[in-house]
Amino acid sequence: MIKSIIKNSLFILSLSLIGISTLAQSSSRDRKVIADCRQAKVSFLKGDGLMRNLFASAYGYVIFPNIGKGGIGIGGATGNGVLYQGGAMMGMAKMTQLTIGFQWGGQAYREVIFFENKAAIDRFKANNFEFAAQASAVAVTAGVSGNIKYKNGVMIFTQTKAGLMYEASIGGQKFKYWPGK
Repeated sequence: MIKSIIKNSLFILSLSLIGISTLAQSSSRDRKVIADCRQAKVSFLKGDGLMRNLFASAYGYVIFPNIGKGGIGIGGATGNGVLYQGGAMMGMAKMTQLTIGFQWGGQAYREVIFFENKAAIDRFKANNFEFAAQASAVAVTAGVSGNIKYKNGVMIFTQTKAGLMYEASIGGQKFKYWPGK
């Protein structure tokens, strides 16, 4: 019975992710994501003004302005974003996440990943970039970015937009990158 529920949940999650991936291909969708990234950057800076230094000094960064996350036992999250290098847009990105464990609810959040050097951003561009359960993101609050250091060439920040998620789960994030238009 439980195996059947898990199988069905994974199948529905897979279909949802495929459908969202198809939507991400449209240029009007890309324009919306780009505009949302501008707003997300403003929101990150408003949450912690010290992030201005990170945006200016990082080798590059990717912003995911709208990540939707939900789960009941098995969960997932997905969102589209934009990769910037030297302040210029380089391309589009997609994040998917699968988690298993005690979880219930839904949440919308933003995520920004700063890249310390060329090697880290090249890993991302080559689609060889993922986070396991051990990766930790820092919630944006005033002054927090001043005390955070790069780990393995990256620094991750999140900002909750809406929703509530109870969670004690394991999983990981996988990323896909394609050059800009």
